[in-house]
Amino acid sequence: MSELLKINVNDHTERKGNLTYLSWAWAWAEVLKIDPAAVWMVYETSGLPVIYLKDDTAMVRVGVTINGNHKSCWLPVMDNRNRAIQNPDAFSVNTAVMRCLAKAIAMHGLGLYIYAGEDLPEGEKPELSPEVLAQIAACGDVAALTALFKTLAVDARQLHMDAFTARKKELA
Repeated sequence: MSELLKINVNDHTERKGNLTYLSWAWAWAEVLKIDPAAVWMVYETSGLPVIYLKDDTAMVRVGVTINGNHKSCWLPVMDNRNRAIQNPDAFSVNTAVMRCLAKAIAMHGLGLYIYAGEDLPEGEKPELSPEVLAQIAACGDVAALTALFKTLAVDARQLHMDAFTARKKELA
């Protein structure tokens, strides 16, 4: 599924806290462009789309078949703080199923880099700005470093985060 690995999904994600979520609807549309006969399914246990664990939390399992290649994955039913829910309601189960669908699609390559904690797909790593790196190096204290950080656009902050972190350690 190398063609899925190369698709940049960044414009189709949402940030919630420190996590990034890919729109399942957009992801599925991309899958259908590659394989109009692709299918997805929710695995059921005793006629339910969830499996309940001993602590009354639940897991969902979704499978996706693209070009005859099937992959599946599990996801806990979670609240908005990404903590497992005891005795989840239907809305929470449905939300988990759709999140799990996006994750199962990622197992085929689309947006997989999100789960790896990366920012961009294969072959699209931007270069660090020599100007920003020089500004970071010129900061003489943490206050100056923080001030510089705040002046940058969010994407520049993320791109140069390792340099900021390293300089902060040097200044501490």
